[in-house]
Amino acid sequence: MIEDSRTAAYISSLNEGNMDFLAELEAEAIKDNIPIIRESVQSLLKVLIEAVRPLSILEVGTAVGFSAILMLESAPPDCRLTTIENYEKRIPLARENFIKSGFDKRIELLEGDATEVLKVLREQERGYDLIFMDAAKGQYLNFFEDVMGLLNCGGLLISDNALQDGDIIESRFAVRRRDRTIHSRMREYLYILMHDKRLQTTILPIGDGITVSVYKKDNNTE
Repeated sequence: MIEDSRTAAYISSLNEGNMDFLAELEAEAIKDNIPIIRESVQSLLKVLIEAVRPLSILEVGTAVGFSAILMLESAPPDCRLTTIENYEKRIPLARENFIKSGFDKRIELLEGDATEVLKVLREQERGYDLIFMDAAKGQYLNFFEDVMGLLNCGGLLISDNALQDGDIIESRFAVRRRDRTIHSRMREYLYILMHDKRLQTTILPIGDGITVSVYKKDNNTE
């Protein structure tokens, strides 16, 4: 855990929480061991969406739909959200939750491998004011250029689970052998985010680590 537990608990005690349906959905997800964004990340997303007021959001990694619903709750009424999910067992649950939340008419759920779906979206010349990456960490590098091709200038790219519960600061030989590929790929992804001249990026040690990148409106890539 990268957050100080006492500080996190205190901040949590000040949080007014989510709407009833989201609170119930969060409790069910935790009970069923389904990963959803942590409370500190939830709060950050709400603030960023209130600040940016996006009219179009792309989410890579739907799970059961918790974060999509949370984002739309804070977004303008005319905002539309596209979300991508490849795990067949969770897709019906996400669709059901979208209907229960009342946001189903504003959400487009695309089924399939995000690597392929993102390319199709680029072919359709779509653009998004905010893109939230919350899929398999080892794939973020593969998604990056297609995601950049879909992000509107001035838009936000937010990537969750970036610090691997603190393992990212360790030598690759200090992490479990099975995690070394993800470890090296995430390190490379973070380096790219921080050094790509199209972006201004910060890395925040909350939740499991999150990055916030702005696609500069007047960027110079030379």
